[in-house]
Amino acid sequence: MELQKLITLTTGIALLTCVLAVAGVHLYAAGRAQRQALVDRLAYTGRTTVNGRRRHFPTLDRRLRRTGFGRKLELRLTATGLDLTPGEFFAGMIALGLGLLLTGQAVLAPFFGPLAGLLGIWAAFQFLDWQRRKRIEKFINQLPELARILANATQAGLALRTAIGMAAEELEAPAGEELAKVDNQLALGASMDDALGELAERLPSRELVVLVTTLVLSNRAGGQVVGALRNLTDTLEERKETRREVRTQLSQVSMTSYAVPVLGVGSLFLMNGVKDGALERMTASPVGQGAVIVAFGLYAVGFVLIRRLSRIDV
Repeated sequence: MELQKLITLTTGIALLTCVLAVAGVHLYAAGRAQRQALVDRLAYTGRTTVNGRRRHFPTLDRRLRRTGFGRKLELRLTATGLDLTPGEFFAGMIALGLGLLLTGQAVLAPFFGPLAGLLGIWAAFQFLDWQRRKRIEKFINQLPELARILANATQAGLALRTAIGMAAEELEAPAGEELAKVDNQLALGASMDDALGELAERLPSRELVVLVTTLVLSNRAGGQVVGALRNLTDTLEERKETRREVRTQLSQVSMTSYAVPVLGVGSLFLMNGVKDGALERMTASPVGQGAVIVAFGLYAVGFVLIRRLSRIDV
């Protein structure tokens, strides 16, 4: 009898343990799914509320955000300041690639279709890089005014955190938007070092690194922030003028770098216009296809070399 009771008790405890384990796994899975849905909903509807327009491709956007590629793409889009979600950019990039693929096949030759499609995808990412560099350049031009506002605020006796919030309200985008992000991070409990460090990572530049280092060291050591910011303002103004002069001197070289591949692509249309079907006959053989690939490669190398040689860091 005792043995029977022991077996019954053991069986009951085992069944109860299994039920609790199944319930725990179910609760964990449900909680994780709810958390992911909340993150997706906040990331999606939050941006819709801020920008006030309807988002497209929400399902594609949610799926992309769960992948490493989508998260990296979202960071790049955030750095550019564009009002686009990863799903919208990805759909537009695919549409551009397919459109160029069909156009290349119809206008030039079937061989140029895939090349034109890949060129469209490459151009989309280059557009992101161009927007990012443009935003960084605009932010650098605002740094002297930013340093001046911080110096005046700290000289008036305001704390550095309060001065950052004031600068976020007075400055236009992109400096105002980026400083607003820093102010929000500070309000949520982030340290000054981490918030300013993330700002330097989003918009990397020598000028911003110098400003962030000055603010961080002054905040740590409790030194005289006003004098350092005054000197930094004058230095940033001089660097701004130097950068403008260098960009003006190199404008012709920059246009040359873009003219080289444009002339190469234009020569294809010229050949096909002089004699209809010439490109299709040329790319019908492996030798012709190899020659076209080598030519495009040489144009790409020329473009990169001209851009590298004309790049002067100030």
